[in-house]
Amino acid sequence: MIYRFGEFCFDTALQELRRGDALVETEPMALALIQHLIENRERLVGKEELFEMLWDGRAVSDSALSTCIKSARRAVDDSGSLQGTIKTVHGKGLRWVAKIDTPSAEVKGDSQTDLDKPDADWIEASRRPSLAILPFDVLGSDLTAMTLSEAVPHELIAAISRLRWISVIARGSSFRFRSGDDLGDIRQKLGVRYCMTGSVEMIGRQVFISVELADTSDGQVIWADRFQSTLDDVHQIRETIVAQVIFAVEMQIPLSEAAKARLQSPDNIDVWATYHLGLQSLYRFGQDDNARAMAHFEKAIALDPGFARAHAALSFAHFKTAFMHYGSDREVAVNAARNAAERGVELDPMDPFTNFNMGRSLWLIDDLSGAQSWLGRATSLSPSFAQGFYARSFTEAMAGSCTEGQRLSDEARTLSPLDPLLYAMLGTRALSMSQQNRDYEAAKWIERSVNAPGAHYLIQVIAVALNEMAGKPSVAADRAKRLMSERQGITQAQFFRSFPFRDETYRARVSAALSRHGIE
Repeated sequence: MIYRFGEFCFDTALQELRRGDALVETEPMALALIQHLIENRERLVGKEELFEMLWDGRAVSDSALSTCIKSARRAVDDSGSLQGTIKTVHGKGLRWVAKIDTPSAEVKGDSQTDLDKPDADWIEASRRPSLAILPFDVLGSDLTAMTLSEAVPHELIAAISRLRWISVIARGSSFRFRSGDDLGDIRQKLGVRYCMTGSVEMIGRQVFISVELADTSDGQVIWADRFQSTLDDVHQIRETIVAQVIFAVEMQIPLSEAAKARLQSPDNIDVWATYHLGLQSLYRFGQDDNARAMAHFEKAIALDPGFARAHAALSFAHFKTAFMHYGSDREVAVNAARNAAERGVELDPMDPFTNFNMGRSLWLIDDLSGAQSWLGRATSLSPSFAQGFYARSFTEAMAGSCTEGQRLSDEARTLSPLDPLLYAMLGTRALSMSQQNRDYEAAKWIERSVNAPGAHYLIQVIAVALNEMAGKPSVAADRAKRLMSERQGITQAQFFRSFPFRDETYRARVSAALSRHGIE
């Protein structure tokens, strides 16, 4: 957006202030102040709002704001005594008083040449999905509800900003809008594909918070939920909302992106859509599905070799090939998983998903300590990364740290109760309990795992062993029969290659249980 006033021209996209043709050298903070005052010129802007906008609520002195205001005045050739552009209302705040010509969006350079460039649309299409989280509506006039209406969205912005695959608009921009504003207008002004809104209501000491995630292109709601708590448990509900929204963003936005991709001609599918089509097949544990996922990720990489998450997802697919024994040459898949993971980390070392796949690739070479380090880094980067906690729980279970494995499995399920890897989270919990000699409980949990969506044949192998060890030979026999009909030729060597238990005594127990049902 271009704003003109007097001899000046302020380009918000380039964050440049010019006087005539000359660039005015100005600190970024002063430019941010100028932009905020211009965009809110119809009203008085209070001091507290300026602190929040400029320093995101961090504690700074009044002198810091005074210095910023002086820099802004100096940039636009104003002064504290003149106040022809920025007016101080003593004790209350600032107002922009200079006349602004009708703002316009301008095209730089030769417009015909720019618009005819073949990659103009491509650049736009390849951007990461972007999200604006608006302050929640307050139903009523309760002061606590008013506080929560901004506190919860603020925490959501901070939490989702740690997900490296999605762009989240900063509070200073998104909090200029309200839930009732037109989604098309928000899309245009903030450049976002998705918008999250909500409401807070207090009835007595009961708190009700509703959250809604919508696609700004058509206004379609792709996820919504309602949370209830007593005022005494408000911190607990706040944590629950953050965890559940993280889950919704991780699951629903990729599904929405993939659905959009299907509506396009295959020749026009961009990098991001191609990646998400691959994700849809990645979480289906069939060899053909895995091959489709791999093809999508390889195409995404060919289109954009610097797309870190595509490399990480390709590592995931190669990991499945090795872990599930899909191919005839496991060593090739092991090396491919490691190489793709390393490339992903090299491109974006701060992405939890790249670190997650680096850690999982080390499972395949029985480097559990290395895996623990990378997976711990993944969950440190994103404390709401459910699959990272699951992978850590598996690693701890294989290493013999059963109590920690069980705890991390429970953490993963709390963060993502409908996760595509839920069966694995349940199975890891069962193995952790079994290693604590809680065989009967372990058998109950492995049955939940077997019956969860996506459970594959290796889960059936575990079910045979744990039911036998729990004194349920008939259930184990039934599981073994189903397994043999689905996967002929399964051996203990294959199973233990994927499940490298450190505890030799426990490994021997599992081996004996499998042998009693014809799995050698």
